[in-house]
Amino acid sequence: MSAPIQVVLADDHSVVRKGIREFLEEGGDIYVVAEASTGSEAVRLVEEHQPDVAVLDIQMPDLTGVEATRRIKARFPDVKVLVLTAYDDDPYIFALLQAGASGYMLKTADADDLVAAVHTVHAGESALSPSVAQKVVQQLASGRPLGAAKQIEPLTEREIDVLQLAARGLTNKAIGRQLAISDRTVQGHLANVYGKLAVSSRTEAVTEALKRGWIVIE
Repeated sequence: MSAPIQVVLADDHSVVRKGIREFLEEGGDIYVVAEASTGSEAVRLVEEHQPDVAVLDIQMPDLTGVEATRRIKARFPDVKVLVLTAYDDDPYIFALLQAGASGYMLKTADADDLVAAVHTVHAGESALSPSVAQKVVQQLASGRPLGAAKQIEPLTEREIDVLQLAARGLTNKAIGRQLAISDRTVQGHLANVYGKLAVSSRTEAVTEALKRGWIVIE
């Protein structure tokens, strides 16, 4: 009998992790070697255990699933990443696939489908929930590469700094004090960000930046 597939499981809800772990380990051919509650902890545990598969949520404290996937694939390219999330929004899907994820499953999936997805990505193939697969097929059929519909001009380092502070709920004046610039300059940076992201509010800008893994909520 072959050795069980070793998995690092990351989700910020302990009850959810417990349920997923029970599903995965029920058959005896998958073993969860470690659990993480944050994105940075997931990266650290992958480094420590170097599992076959990392099962990651998207929204986690201190490091999003997008950025965690980028770091894992950059340092440990042989570790397969399977995203397990409640979100099927296009920006998430394409950002994760571009970051190197081998699978994208929704938490509404049956336990058997989840187990099958772990086996599939471990074998070097892709595992996508039906609704996610449909979005990918539609994108490819359009003749555009993944995420092409969301191509934007990159943000500058200062614009990222402003957004990071905005995500903490700081006013323009407070952001200005933190960065030693005027609140009018802060407003100018935000206006540039709105234009680049094609949004019209601070909340939309922060949400889009979080989805893309550019900023984190501390």
